[in-house]
Parts: sequence; C-alpha cells; structure tokens
Amino acid sequence: MRQTGSPRSTAPRDPALRAKIERALAGNAIAQAAKFAETALARGDVDPMMLNLVAWRREEAGDYAGAHRLLRQALALAPGDPLILAAIGTVLRKEGLLDEALAVLDAALAAAPFHAATWLERGYAFDAARAWSDARACFEQALALDPMLAPALAKLADAAAKDGDAAAGRQLAARALAIDPRDATALCALATIDIEARDGVSAEAHMVTALKTGIRGDDRTRALTLLGDALDRQDRRREAFAAWTRAQRNFRSVYTALLAPRADQPSHRRFIETITAQVRAAGPQPRATDGGPVPGAADRHVFLLGYPRSGTTLVENVLASAPDIVALEERETLADTDDVLVANDGTMPALDTLDPATLDALRAAYWTRVTGMAGDVTGKTFVDMNPLNGIKLPIIARLFPDARILIMRRDPRDIVLSCYRINFTPSTAAWAFSDLEEAARHYDALMQLTEACRERLPLAFHEVRYDRLVTDFEATVRDFAAFIGVPWTEEFRRFDRTAQTRGVRTASATQVRRGLFDGRGQWRRHADALAPVLPILAPWVERFGFAA
Repeated sequence: MRQTGSPRSTAPRDPALRAKIERALAGNAIAQAAKFAETALARGDVDPMMLNLVAWRREEAGDYAGAHRLLRQALALAPGDPLILAAIGTVLRKEGLLDEALAVLDAALAAAPFHAATWLERGYAFDAARAWSDARACFEQALALDPMLAPALAKLADAAAKDGDAAAGRQLAARALAIDPRDATALCALATIDIEARDGVSAEAHMVTALKTGIRGDDRTRALTLLGDALDRQDRRREAFAAWTRAQRNFRSVYTALLAPRADQPSHRRFIETITAQVRAAGPQPRATDGGPVPGAADRHVFLLGYPRSGTTLVENVLASAPDIVALEERETLADTDDVLVANDGTMPALDTLDPATLDALRAAYWTRVTGMAGDVTGKTFVDMNPLNGIKLPIIARLFPDARILIMRRDPRDIVLSCYRINFTPSTAAWAFSDLEEAARHYDALMQLTEACRERLPLAFHEVRYDRLVTDFEATVRDFAAFIGVPWTEEFRRFDRTAQTRGVRTASATQVRRGLFDGRGQWRRHADALAPVLPILAPWVERFGFAA
C-alpha cells in the first residue's frame, strides 16, 4: 500500500493536468495518476508528489534503482517527508536491503507515528526478514490505527494460515475480503488453508478469483504456485506442472534486473563451482585450531545442511524438541564472513593463512549474531540449520573445526521437483530453482562441492537419510543424536508440537506440523515433466542409493 501524495507542492505548470492527477488519486486510480505524472514531469513540473508517483510507476515495472533515484530527488525537495521516506523504505525492501529499509521506515514513523500505511510497510519489511513476531506486531499496529486497512488484515490472515491456525486465518481473511474482495493475500491465505485441508477444488477457485483481478509481481507468482498445488491436490498433474511453470516464469520476469546472472553477478551455480574448484585445488586440509573460548558460544555446535526440501526442517524441529538444544531456522548466521572470506564471484583467500585476530573476530561476530537471533546458547547445544550452508563448509572448517555436520540426503528427483514447485523468497538461489534444468544443475553443483569438502576437510560428518527417518524414526534419530553427543529423549517424537509452537515458516511447515509425513517418490507422478533433467540427477540417484 503506497501513499503518493505530499504536503509540499509548488505551483503547477499545467493546472489542468494537475487536476486530472488529483481526480485520479481521489478515485484511487494510482496507475492513471502516475501516467499523468510522467507527462507532467517530462514537461518540467517537478515536485515531490510528481516524483513520488513516477517512482511508483518505475517500482511497479521492477526498476527499483530508477524509483530510488526519483524518490531521493523528491526527498531533497521535501526533507523528512514521511510519505516519501515510507516510499523509499518500500523500494529498499523490494531491493532486498532490509536493514536499510527498516531504518528509513523508522525515520518515517518518528515523523508520523500514527501513519497506518507506514506501519504496514514496516511489517512487510520484517516479514521479508523472517522476523515473524515483529511483522505481526506491525500489522496489528497498522490495523489499530486503521481498522479498515484490508492489507493488514490479509497479512495477519496469511500468518495464521502459515502457522496452521485455520480458524483464525479464515476469519481474518473474510474481514479483509469484506473490505476489498480483490485482496490477493487474503485469497492466498484461504487457498493455503484449503490445500492443507486437501480441498483442492476450493483452493483452485480462490486462485482463479485472485488471478482474474490482474495481480502482478510476487502476488501473481504466489497465486500461480498455489494454483498448481490446488490442481495437484485434484491429481490434475499436467495442469499443475503447467501452473508451476507459469509461476516460475513470472518470478523471472519480476526479478530479471535484480537476480539474473550478469558480468558482475555470476549465477549461484557458477558461484558454487568456483568454490568447488578452489577446494579441489587446495587438496586435503589439516585440522585448524579452534582459537579458544568465545563469549556466548554454545557447548556443542551443529551445522544442519544438505539442500532445500531435503528434510532439514524436519530434523531441526526434532532436535529443537529436546531440552537444552536451541535450533535456528535458516538465518544468515555467517553473514559477517561475506566479502571477507568469500567474494561475490566465489573466490576465497587462502583460508589456512588467515591471521588469528581476523578469525577470532569472525567467530565472535558469529556468536553475537546467534545470540541476537536465538537468545543465550551458552551451556547448550546449538543447531544452525541452513540447507545451503554446504557452500560455506570451507569457512566452517576454518572457523569452527569442532562443529558437527549433519547432511540430509533425500532422493534428488523429489528434491528438484519440490524446489521447482515452491515459491521461495527471492535470491540468486531461488533464481536457479525457477528453471527446471538450472535447478538440476545447481543441485549437481552443490553435491559436487559437498562431496569435495567431505573428502578434503577435517570435519565430522554424519548423513541423515530422509527415507530412513520416515520409516525408522527412532533408530535414525538415535544415530544422529549420538553423533552430536546428546541423549535420546521421548521429546524428539513431539516435533510436530514443537513446530506449531515455534511457528515454522519454511516451505516444509505444513508437513512438519502434521507429524511424520512420508514424502518419498512424489517425483514419479511428474516423471514425464521431469524427464529432461533426470540424466543430470542420475549419478546422484545412484550414488546415494535411491535408484530402486
């Protein structure tokens, strides 16, 4: 939701055109007003409102850099204008610059603390940052200021749907749709609830309604993804796969400028391949020293990785069910090593030659981040779950040589299918998943790197097989618990309640909340659509023993 007006305006060069803009804004026809504003700006009618409207048009077209430039120009004309600051926060969020977005939005709220739309945007930023409780608080504050703010109701409905609270989700969605029957987020919340209830027909109807409203951007990607899931629930396989393909194509159309590989931004697969080449060239590595005690460090340190959709969320919630185990769900705990130990193209310095002071500082920064995200972990076992952290195994080996590494293994065909049909948070990895062949080659690249690290890095590794976990739960859990160094507890069996309490928000949330969900062999239902990439995955299917 965007407020495009400004209290500061100069005398218009073309009063008639200005009047058209104001009438369009009064009728909530933002797109029409922005088109008129583009004409006015070209004629030299430069003021904050015109710049803000044209910036909105750039933003809608995915030109975030262009929108940002116009908004900064508007802010120079109207310093401290809370509406312009809020618009800048929106663009920064869409660029993925979440810390910067929140800082600007806080400045906007300092100037106008009772502006509901800015609280709403702040909630969007926290939601994108996976800070769910903060996001919810912002949406509730926005709603307290404006009880008729449909997007706030819709986001709260969506949060309830993702948390498995169907009753609250339906009630909040109904309130949002009573105000705005076209609200895509509310319709998606209802579809999410219906899909979890295995009502594909109702979910399909909600998504057909949403798509008829002409939604664009992320909303369209999500609606098409949910449509595919709804059709799949009805066993309309070809139609389901076609809907997922449309979703991924829409995702690419939205994020081409931001995520597509280019000279200064290699593909995520190339990034991984560059790291793999360095690991292989370096050969077997001696064990690093741990650098001594670090304030805030856990007693036991575990990295849980593998690949998205491989079962890491299930294992994380199993472990989080035990007393004295703290698990963190897919957070960037190693962010301080970016640009220091690995460049944008994947090149790394000789890690074994780094000076002790740098290593100590990075270890301290890691545990400071962990404390900020997970609370105090001293005296406990800490599980850092990020399925793509195989990319950072060389860094983990250098900084945390005593860490235990759990690697999830699942049938590669099920993994790639699942990644292709999921609406991931935008990232260069998500770009890889949005093309079926690239998703398979990306999987191959990360498995190549993971295996190279297992052969050359002096870390303790343990494989956790998804197929064994869902068919022989206790024995499998006992094995990896013993590897970590924690005793078996009956609490491990209650991971579904743990997931409900913690509010899991990965793509696996629905399955984990249900209990032990057996998701093996789903690829067979879509074997025809997957046929082009099966040869890429075949070596790993055989190597990991999933050929049968």
